[in-house]
Amino acid sequence: MDELEFMRGRVYGADHDDPGPRAGRSYAELVGGPLDGLLLDVTGSDGTEPVDGVRLPTEIGRYGAGGRSVYVPRDPGGRVYDWWGDVP
Repeated sequence: MDELEFMRGRVYGADHDDPGPRAGRSYAELVGGPLDGLLLDVTGSDGTEPVDGVRLPTEIGRYGAGGRSVYVPRDPGGRVYDWWGDVP
């Protein structure tokens, strides 16, 4: 199993021992970039995502440790977030 296959279906920020989605929670799929295929827990989101997206800390982006990958909702209130780029 390669790294991309391993990460698919895992929830961003979840415990390594229990990385899958949980019943009763809502998730958006992260598409593209270093977090491609991960799920982002958006439970409680009322469709008012920040216009400039979410900045998610990751060590596997362009800036390494301390960097962030930016994902923006494809559609307002949608469940797919597209990669915009990495920021320090």
